[in-house]
Amino acid sequence: MKYPITFRGAILEAQNQPLALEEVSFAGPLEAGQVLVRIHYSGICGKQVEEIEGTMGGDPYLPHFLGHEGSGIVVDVGPGVRKVSAGDPVVLHWVKGTGMDAPPPSYWRRGGRVNAGWVTTFNEYGVISENRLTPLPPGTDLEAACLLGCAVTTGLGVVFHEGRIRPGDSVAIFGCGGVGVCAVQGAAMVGAHPLIAVDRKVESLALARTFGATHTLDPAEVDVLAEIRGITGGRGAESVIVATGDPQVIENAIQASAVPGSVFLVGVPPAGTKIRVDPLEIHRRRTLLGSYGGGTIPDRDIPRYLGLYREGRLRLKEMIFATVPLEKINEGIAALHSGRAGRCVVKMVEDGSSAGRV
Repeated sequence: MKYPITFRGAILEAQNQPLALEEVSFAGPLEAGQVLVRIHYSGICGKQVEEIEGTMGGDPYLPHFLGHEGSGIVVDVGPGVRKVSAGDPVVLHWVKGTGMDAPPPSYWRRGGRVNAGWVTTFNEYGVISENRLTPLPPGTDLEAACLLGCAVTTGLGVVFHEGRIRPGDSVAIFGCGGVGVCAVQGAAMVGAHPLIAVDRKVESLALARTFGATHTLDPAEVDVLAEIRGITGGRGAESVIVATGDPQVIENAIQASAVPGSVFLVGVPPAGTKIRVDPLEIHRRRTLLGSYGGGTIPDRDIPRYLGLYREGRLRLKEMIFATVPLEKINEGIAALHSGRAGRCVVKMVEDGSSAGRV
């Protein structure tokens, strides 16, 4: 590979501002453990909306690239890399897998440095740490595979690994965005019943129904706690998954769980917020667990989930409400923020196909 290389990327310059689409360069060569990937697709996750809005507080790394869920083709590998080779299709993910934990790359543009972490996906090329990549079989659908970087692994993982949900367990899922509807799919696969989806968006509830939810509840229309108690015979749901960071929703979701029962907190609340819980119910064995990427082991789980997709048991294409070019990434972010159900995917590779609409 000949360096330097120049490519485009969407840069967070300042919080609460649109991303800036600019040309940047990577001087090379790759350091130990670094992998150069031509990124083909990137999902837009709610985490990026939080970063743009500053939900978690100030950002000391501005300006920087965003994105942690993607797919692409390996172009070059640095010293010591053994996991992937040039030409391999790969998933890019934020949870560490096997391989070297390489130093983050340095990108440059007119005016100075653009910061980046061990994985970013809002850029046409990325210098990625080996342990944030999982190889895929040749011919894999890269548009669908990009969702394996976060939404699928987190949503299925909280069901399969952290929740260990079993056939016949009652489950309530609060928040039916990308992660939430993957949790619905996972709970349906293991035979959870009843499987209750809760969201304020009609489109999200409709998507949850297509993925296996037996009941859907809109808090604007019904008393969710009363409905869940009624559906579960007064007990509450044995497992509650909270795929939103709204503190009030988290408190309500906790109350919706059975005692004993389990609550899994997937969404991250804004910095500095607090939630109130009844300590007596925790004493009676209501457990609260913070989910970390669904307990995912990428090298184990991504091939398994890809197999489920190929067998038709995991539906990924149906989660994508739009595929847009990099030039329209801000429109995709706005659409996700406005409440569209599922994922918007950014297509980085230009091949002459028509651009998607948000």
